[in-house]
Amino acid sequence: MMGIVLLVIVILVIAAVVGIYNGLVKGRNRVKNSFAQIDVQLKRRYDLIPNLVETAKGYIKHERETLEAVTKARGLAFSAAKAASLDPSSAQAIQSLSAAESQLTGALGRLMVVVEQYPDLKADKTMLTLMEELSSTENRIAFARQAYNDAVMDYNNRRETFPAVIFSGAFGFKESAMFEIEDKKEKEAPKVAFS
Repeated sequence: MMGIVLLVIVILVIAAVVGIYNGLVKGRNRVKNSFAQIDVQLKRRYDLIPNLVETAKGYIKHERETLEAVTKARGLAFSAAKAASLDPSSAQAIQSLSAAESQLTGALGRLMVVVEQYPDLKADKTMLTLMEELSSTENRIAFARQAYNDAVMDYNNRRETFPAVIFSGAFGFKESAMFEIEDKKEKEAPKVAFS
């Protein structure tokens, strides 16, 4: 009788550990899937930027420094996104991406200020189309980032609550980082509306 009770207890403990492990795997996979949605939108954004810069070059030849800053920031953000896509649950990769995206957002904001100073550029059909697409993409990125942050919070809560906290470290489930923009000014999407 005592052996049967002990066997039932062991089976229940094993079932609980398996359930905890499976829940952590599902949470980590939700984080990865949510990041994949961000990655799609970031790639769209990165593809729009060279066209934006090329269109602007024809009008603002003496603003080369601004254009180069946007191009450089895009390259850094693209590299950081590529690294983060390899392991979206890596806190360091996401923090690097957040910093690179902040820098890119700032550079795009400065470009928009310059664009405002050139009425012909503001009226250019290609530029207007690119600006609309960029604005739409920025909104999509914001929604995808919110979904990612929700998945990260759920995963981190799951791995930090009892009894999962006992096993999460042993099973290699590390804390994931939120995808946040640090500088309050840069939390706003670049203003792309022309008036």
